[in-house]
Parts: sequence; structure tokens; C-alpha cells
Amino acid sequence: MIDREQVRKVALLARLELTPEEEEQFTTQLGSILDYIEQLNELDVSDVPPTTRAIDVSNVTREDELQPYTNREAILNSAPEQEGEFFKVPKILNAD
Repeated sequence: MIDREQVRKVALLARLELTPEEEEQFTTQLGSILDYIEQLNELDVSDVPPTTRAIDVSNVTREDELQPYTNREAILNSAPEQEGEFFKVPKILNAD
């Protein structure tokens, strides 16, 4: 079980300023969480393989296909500045 003093210590380490009402609220909430974890610790999971997710997830992105944009002039005309066939952007690195 967690007490108010432990909540104060965690808040201090996390550099949080809690009101007395928040300390009481977090003491209750963290106590409930720890009680639930204790219930989970009672389960026999010796035959359960370790996993990183509850359900299997696969990559659902599409393949990248290079396609030239047919209206290049429209894109360049919408740029604030251009230099020839390219966007002109400010330098971000020094030559030094």
C-alpha cells in the first residue's frame, strides 16, 4: 500500500507541486493501481510466452511508388521564392 508520504516523495522527485487534495487523490489512485497489480501477480503465467503486444500488428503501409508530378510549374509558383526549377530556402548551416 502507498501512503501520502510516498506520494510527496515521488512528487518531489518529479518536481511536481501538489495540493493536499491532489496528494490525497493520488494516494487513493496509486493505491488502487498497486492493488490491481497485486491481483495480476497472483495469475499463473508460466505457460504464456512473453509478448510486446496483446494483439499481433503488421505493417499496413503501402509501397512507395515514384511518380513525377505533371504540373511542376504550379508547385513552383506557389513557393515564396524559387531559383530556376528549384525552391529557394534559407541557409541553415554555416560554411565554417
